[in-house]
Amino acid sequence: MTREEALRALADARKNIDAIDLRLLELLNQRTRMVEEIGRAKESLALPIYEPTREEDVFRNVTDHNLGPLTSDAVKGIFDRIIDEMRTLQRMRRQQKEQGEKDKC
Repeated sequence: MTREEALRALADARKNIDAIDLRLLELLNQRTRMVEEIGRAKESLALPIYEPTREEDVFRNVTDHNLGPLTSDAVKGIFDRIIDEMRTLQRMRRQQKEQGEKDKC
């Protein structure tokens, strides 16, 4: 591969990565909207935000369907981070709602 070919391949790969990143962002925001819906249902049912059994189900689902090249540990780590951010969002929403209700009083 010549230098020019390598530079062109690098630029193309980066362009593809940028497009994939935008697809991932779209999917993460779609997942977040579903988490917000789940959060509202949990709040109505007075259920806790943290559900370790459900999180294990998510980990099992994604690792069982992982065909690589990411390792199962890597996939679990990524989803652990995503779930942690979603829990944080649910907590923030509850706190905002509780604060709004206190401010009305």
